[in-house]
Amino acid sequence: MKEIEHWYDEKYDEWERLERHKIEFDITRRYMDEYITGENLDILDIGGGPGRYSIYLAEKGHRVSLLDLSKHNIKVAKEKSAERGISLEAYIHGNALELHKHEGAYDIVLLMGPLYHLIEESDRKAVVKEAVRLLKSNGIIFASFISNYAPIQDYLKGLCPIENIDDILIYLDNGENQGDKGFTIAYFTDYKEAKDLMNNFGLRERAFAGVENILGSKEKEINMLEESEYRKWLEICYQLSQDENLMGTSEHFLHIGRKNG
Repeated sequence: MKEIEHWYDEKYDEWERLERHKIEFDITRRYMDEYITGENLDILDIGGGPGRYSIYLAEKGHRVSLLDLSKHNIKVAKEKSAERGISLEAYIHGNALELHKHEGAYDIVLLMGPLYHLIEESDRKAVVKEAVRLLKSNGIIFASFISNYAPIQDYLKGLCPIENIDDILIYLDNGENQGDKGFTIAYFTDYKEAKDLMNNFGLRERAFAGVENILGSKEKEINMLEESEYRKWLEICYQLSQDENLMGTSEHFLHIGRKNG
C-alpha cells in the first residue's frame, strides 16, 4: 500500500489522466446518469482519487464523501471542489481495506480504483464485501476493473516499439503487475473473472460494460474531433459497451449492481 500511495502522491497526476482519457470519463458518467436516480443521495466514493466523479455527483446535489489512499489526491480534490464552489461531505485519507463506517449508510458506493491495485483475490473480495456492507438495501454499487487486454490496447494506441512480445501477452495468463513496468502494483482482470467476483455478493447485476471498446485504440484521434462528431462516436461506444464480443477491446470494465433488499 505504501508503494501505491507513493505512486499517486509523487509520480502520477490522476486528475489529468481523465483529461486524456475523455472516452472513459464520459462513458462512465453516462452510466452514472442512467443508474444514479433520485435526489440528495448519500454517496461514498472509495478510492476515488482526486474526486473527478465525486465532484461531478456533488454538483448534481448529492452528498458525497471521498476516501483515497493518497494524501495528494485528497488535497487536489479539496482544491478542485473549491474552484467549483462546492464542498464534499468528507475528504478522507484512508485505505479501502480498513473502512470503519456504519452498515447500510449509503445509497450509492463507488469502488472505482481499489480493485485495480489488489493483487490478492482475498483482498479484492474483502473490499467488495465491505463496500456492499455499507450500501443501503437496494443501493447501487459501481465497481471498475482494468482489463487484462489493457496493455495490448495501450501499445496499439501509439504503436509503441515492442521489445518483448511476452511482456505484453503475459497479463492474459497472469494479471499481476509488480510495479516494475511503468505502472504501480496492479491487477488486470478478465471480464468473466470480474463478473464472477461481483456475483459472489448476491448483487443483481444491472449492467456490465466494456468502457472504451472499439474506440480505445483510436482514442487520440477521437479526442481531437469536433464536438458533434465526438458525440456521435461516443454514442456508438455506449451502445456497444455491453456487447460481450467486444469486451477484450476495452481497457476498463464497469460493473453496476444493486444490493438485494
